[in-house]
Amino acid sequence: MVALAAHLSLWRVNALGAGTPPVLLTMAFPELGAEDTNARLYDLDKKKHVDLKMDQALLLIHNELRGINLTVFWNSEHCYHCLFQVLVNVSCSGKPGKPSIATGAVSTQHGSLLQLNDTLDEKEVCRLEYKFGEFGNYSLLVKHTHNGVNEIACDIVVNKNPIDSNLPVCIAFLVGVALIIAVSFLRLLLSLDDFHNWISKAINSRETDRLINSELGSPSRAGSIGGDAQLEAWCPPTATPRLRCVDTFRGIALILMVFVNYGGGKYWYFKHSSWNGLTVADLVFPWFVFIMGSSIFLSMTAILQRGCSKFRLLRKIAWRSFLLICIGVVIVNPNYCLGPLSWDKVRIPGVLQRLGVTYFVVAVLELIFAKPVPESCASERSCFSLRDIIFSWPQWLFILMLESIWLGLTFFLPVPGCPTGYLGPGGIGDLGKYPNCTGGAAGYIDRLLLGDDHIYQHPSSAVLYHTEVAYDPEGILGTINSIVMAFLGIQAGKILLYYKDQTKDILIRFTAWCCFLGLISVALTKISENEGFIPINKNLWSISYVTTLSSFAFFILLILYPIVDVKGLWTGTPFFYPGMNSILVYVGHEVFENYFPFQWKLQDNQSHKEHLTQNIVATAVWVLIAYILYKKKVFWKI
Repeated sequence: MVALAAHLSLWRVNALGAGTPPVLLTMAFPELGAEDTNARLYDLDKKKHVDLKMDQALLLIHNELRGINLTVFWNSEHCYHCLFQVLVNVSCSGKPGKPSIATGAVSTQHGSLLQLNDTLDEKEVCRLEYKFGEFGNYSLLVKHTHNGVNEIACDIVVNKNPIDSNLPVCIAFLVGVALIIAVSFLRLLLSLDDFHNWISKAINSRETDRLINSELGSPSRAGSIGGDAQLEAWCPPTATPRLRCVDTFRGIALILMVFVNYGGGKYWYFKHSSWNGLTVADLVFPWFVFIMGSSIFLSMTAILQRGCSKFRLLRKIAWRSFLLICIGVVIVNPNYCLGPLSWDKVRIPGVLQRLGVTYFVVAVLELIFAKPVPESCASERSCFSLRDIIFSWPQWLFILMLESIWLGLTFFLPVPGCPTGYLGPGGIGDLGKYPNCTGGAAGYIDRLLLGDDHIYQHPSSAVLYHTEVAYDPEGILGTINSIVMAFLGIQAGKILLYYKDQTKDILIRFTAWCCFLGLISVALTKISENEGFIPINKNLWSISYVTTLSSFAFFILLILYPIVDVKGLWTGTPFFYPGMNSILVYVGHEVFENYFPFQWKLQDNQSHKEHLTQNIVATAVWVLIAYILYKKKVFWKI
């Protein structure tokens, strides 16, 4: 009977839905009465005032049970194997028809699990699953049924409809699509001969008038013009054009990184995942590492073909890696306006530090074993069809050895107080059995070698899993898999260079790598967020995370290469410009994050719309800066 009552209660909740008006609520719950519905449900939030924050809803718990005090527990359905957390305690009803009421704020980011227990006996009274809406007002009615059976019913009704928090994202997306259509239409007009000729005549007539009346059109300047033509003969031959798809991909990853680092409108899917799984924010860093690998091979090959010695190139690699690490340490330890920073609290790992170490290892590996690609090999059919892999067997052997080290340390290193091979978040996860085991071996190595005070103090797992130990997502052990990711990017660069001008062969290999890495991810994860052998996890930089994001990266190149470089249907605008100045944009957006116009005081700090507007404007400003620098041919390279 208890199960039947619970089933009927859930049916009533689902049947009413999240937008049920008060009239239907009165019909569904006639015991309240029309006047009670208006007076008791709509005005209770004034009596029991709770300041709601972003991604929260108000829940009023009405306890009509006499003699039974209730403890309401809450949990997010996104929190894997988590302990229930106490939401609020509700005293028993004093008189029939006058319930005791308590209020609490519940998260609206994911579905919620509510469990009501008898406070004294600690027995479960009922359990509900419900998806609350942002800034909605809800009532949870707990009462005895009136069907002749002494059972308890728990029902949720909607007092005030929630807002559509995703509407600003949809509007921003439609505006972006409209801009793309407008620009595409303009390009189409310019491609038409009649329109192009009309524009050219208008511009040329004005230019002719300007030259006639300017110093450039005077006879005294003729010598200068002739001199310029003479100097032009001494210019070196035109260099091989860059692959725009590589710079465009880098720009896409960078702009997404800037947007999510600035807050992403404070939406949960633009923040890093609490532990296992993927969000938009989890995509950008590995893509940047991947395309860095591609750039390493393409640029290194070009430098070696120009006759640069390997020793000189090694010095350049070491210096650039050193600069990346130093700049990274400065960026992740801001102390402006906060007073001097203690050396005891300096964070050592970080994004640029990870890039610096990864760049050094992968570039030196390629420098030691790789040979310059012969020009003829790019077009001769006699070259072996798998030369991009066969020629790199020493590098592949080294990478497999590195991955074996990661697997060995992750699954076999004893961690004090934690199960061997633990991959969980700790905290309240895994039913609270291992609260101080966040990250398993990865966290233990960082804390052992770097110290608790020199790693990240606010990991994403703290939000949902309430972890209390420090954990760094850019830690030591995860660097191994970032090296693997960069090497897979090198593989993409080799495909682009070894099979130059053979579009079909390039696309076939991109497709093969995309499918191969995707199948590895399927096998490792069992197509599950938490139940696989090695779940996708950005904090750990698990191997399944690397194979999944590499598969996505090959797919993106599969789309970009023919569109941007082969057919020329898209120039990569506007992402191409930040991609050409990636270090400057990344460092700049970190340093000037709190300065106008990248940030300003909001009228409503709990509004997704205002945060989204601010973050889009800030990101667009960096795109504009990159465009201006590109036009002025200003590039910051280290």
